[in-house]
Order: sequence, then C-alpha cells, then structure tokens
Amino acid sequence: MSKTKPSDAATEAATTLGVETALSGTLRFKDSLRIKGSFEGEIDATGRLYVDAGATVTARRIRATSIVIGGTVRGDIEAADRLEMLPTAKVYGNIRAAKLRIADGVIFEGACEMVRNPEAFSPFAPRDRT
Repeated sequence: MSKTKPSDAATEAATTLGVETALSGTLRFKDSLRIKGSFEGEIDATGRLYVDAGATVTARRIRATSIVIGGTVRGDIEAADRLEMLPTAKVYGNIRAAKLRIADGVIFEGACEMVRNPEAFSPFAPRDRT
C-alpha cells in the first residue's frame, strides 16, 4: 500500500458530499459517506466515513465504524473498528478506536484511547467513564 492511498474499504462510498458542498447539522448513515467539501455538526454512523484531502469537518463528535481521514477534522472521533489518518490529515481532538493507523506527516493534537473490546463498542451507545 502506498503512503498516500487509503485502505480499500475507504475507496468506495455510497454517498459523496462534493467539493462545493457545505453542510451543517447531524449526519446519520449505515453504509458509507465520503466528504469532499465541508461539514459542521455531529456524525453518528454505523458505516464508513471518509474525509477527503482538502475537506474540512468541524464536529462536536464523530462516531462511525471505520474512519479514514485525509483532510482536516476538528472534534472528538470514535471509531468502533478502525481509524486511519493519511499523510495529508490534520486532526484536532481526542480519538478513540479499536485499531489505529497514523501515516508519516499527519498533524494530530489530542489524546488517544485504544478500545480493548471492539465488539462491545457501539457508535450509538453512551460512553461509560466509571
């Protein structure tokens, strides 16, 4: 796999928000979403999320099964399965994932928590901090 190419799981998306698209609100989806433009709000999903290089996401919280980031994300991220940050990624927020891949060149400011039991992790379940 090359340094700039995302995993195969992120190359196909059921829905794409184009480069000229700016959307705000709450996104919920079960399949996959690719963001090429900008989004502001909250993302709660049981599918795959791909944030393209050049895209910007500002969210209080992002939850999805699998997440690949090539653009800029501001906000906390939770990936039930895996989180992959490509060389062009800029992430400003805390991350929580079962599997994590960070490429050379990534800008990451925040804390990281690895989930020990990904089967018990549900993107829609409230987090137990006790």
